[in-house]
Amino acid sequence: MGVTVGYETLVRGSGPLVQGVGPVRTGVTAILPRGREGVGTAVVAGAFSFNGNGEMTGTTWIEESGSFNTPILITNTHSVGACHEGSIRWMVEQNTQPAHQWMLPVVAETWDGYVNDLNGFHIRPEHAIRALDAAHTGPIEEGAVGGGTGMICYGFGGGSGTSSRIAQTAGKDYTVGVFIQANFGDRRELTIAGVPVGLELLDDNPVEDWWYTAPGSGSAIIIVATDAPLLPGQCKALARRVPVGLGRTGTTGSHFSGDLILAFSTANPGAVNSSMPASPYATADEIASADALDQLQFVRWGHMDSLFEAAVEATEEAVLNVLAAGSTTIGYDDHRVPEMPKDRVMTLLTAAGRITK
Repeated sequence: MGVTVGYETLVRGSGPLVQGVGPVRTGVTAILPRGREGVGTAVVAGAFSFNGNGEMTGTTWIEESGSFNTPILITNTHSVGACHEGSIRWMVEQNTQPAHQWMLPVVAETWDGYVNDLNGFHIRPEHAIRALDAAHTGPIEEGAVGGGTGMICYGFGGGSGTSSRIAQTAGKDYTVGVFIQANFGDRRELTIAGVPVGLELLDDNPVEDWWYTAPGSGSAIIIVATDAPLLPGQCKALARRVPVGLGRTGTTGSHFSGDLILAFSTANPGAVNSSMPASPYATADEIASADALDQLQFVRWGHMDSLFEAAVEATEEAVLNVLAAGSTTIGYDDHRVPEMPKDRVMTLLTAAGRITK
């Protein structure tokens, strides 16, 4: 599909919280829908809010136009502004097409204030730029990296995770990929392969004893990418299926969890780019002669089910990949987020018949 992903991870300091100094457990994740060379070539897109206790900039324009042509950045809650500036600076420095018109970057967040000096403003625009410069194709790290560094998922080490599926429709194979910054879920809810393992893992849950947060608080940002040709409304429909995948892992959607989803298609390059007359002083004849019509290929609605299924399955697996890759994090004031006990989980899944020796 040409999608690239990059991280900038900030981990430094230990001990008591000193605002503006640390400890720091945070970062930035960058996603370029068409890679570095494709910035400015819009992708068809649709966004959906499962629960709106969160932020994703740029979605007003996506709702209006059904497309966007900038990078996606994901970070912590109080660093959206710094990443927004960093995205614009990067696009100006790269001399991208949006820099010559207008830029409405997509920047999303989840909260890492249990382990990170959130109000220290340690993320600066240059960190966003470094994440964008680091974006690459192929396998990426999962767990406590990039924007997912200080995150918690079902009371265990959370963070960044990804998965994909091949969906066949209209006689062709298409890829549906999911990236999640997972920072959500009450430990009691955790379900793996239909087994309510969280009920057997209620010990060692220091996050629950911290009075600032309710169980299930946090947020999740989910990005769905596909090379299937879709309409904007179909991208939104794809995004609306993501909560089904989240639900398979147990969450019921906490009020204190902002779960925001953006889905885009890399097909139809150039078909939805905004165009303007070459000059604000163009004559009526020049405007009339401009190429103002275009065509958009799309999968018929009746053939979308395999793509929906792929999005649901990849979302579920992406969450589990976060937990599998997660590690114990020690933040300020020795706040600890434990790694999910994988051996115990395997024992529970084996006893339930989900895994056979």
